[in-house]
Amino acid sequence: MDKYLMIKEKFESQKNEEQAIPMAKYLRNKFKCYGLKTQERRNVYKDVIQEDKARGIIDWEFLYLCFQDEYRDMNYLVLDYLLAQKKSLQFDDIKKMEFFVKTNQWWDSIDVMNTIIGDIGLLDPRVDELMLKWSTDKDFWLRRVAITHQLMRKINTNTELLEKILVNTFGSDEFFINKAIGWALRDYSKTNPDWVRNFIGNHWEKMSKLSIREGSKYI
Repeated sequence: MDKYLMIKEKFESQKNEEQAIPMAKYLRNKFKCYGLKTQERRNVYKDVIQEDKARGIIDWEFLYLCFQDEYRDMNYLVLDYLLAQKKSLQFDDIKKMEFFVKTNQWWDSIDVMNTIIGDIGLLDPRVDELMLKWSTDKDFWLRRVAITHQLMRKINTNTELLEKILVNTFGSDEFFINKAIGWALRDYSKTNPDWVRNFIGNHWEKMSKLSIREGSKYI
């Protein structure tokens, strides 16, 4: 049986209608949910992920199909699959993964994709230019990935790149952008509070109150 249909059948057989309602509500009813807890959900598809990883393949067509599914659980499969294969992912794969940033967009998937793309960027400097490009894209979710892709890099943070990206994203009234700016600054302030303090001091007039408040939390 086709593995996409096989997984769908397994989800349907384990669906928890009672839990599905609050889960969908948490996602503002943008997606349907099967109502399974995280580990229960992962148990449904873990064999497929393990098998493809063992074979050394990434089944992109399968992933595209899963990410277009109306159930968020199927979208999460894609994220877990990519995380399991992250050591195999390369710069050229970002073009394929852009589909997952632009499809069924919400913060929960975006904030996993930023980690996956950020890890590639640690090894391939070509990601820097791509993130600069994304930081000016009309799609604010791409901008959010650009802003947050260096999270948790600590001393490996490229501060020149970070500053350029943040400045590129100033002037937005989008909550998810201004929150992300503050998040990126707050995260880096744990490593270099002086840099963050100086950044805010130099740019506060162009920053939203939300970004300043979030970015200043630990300084």
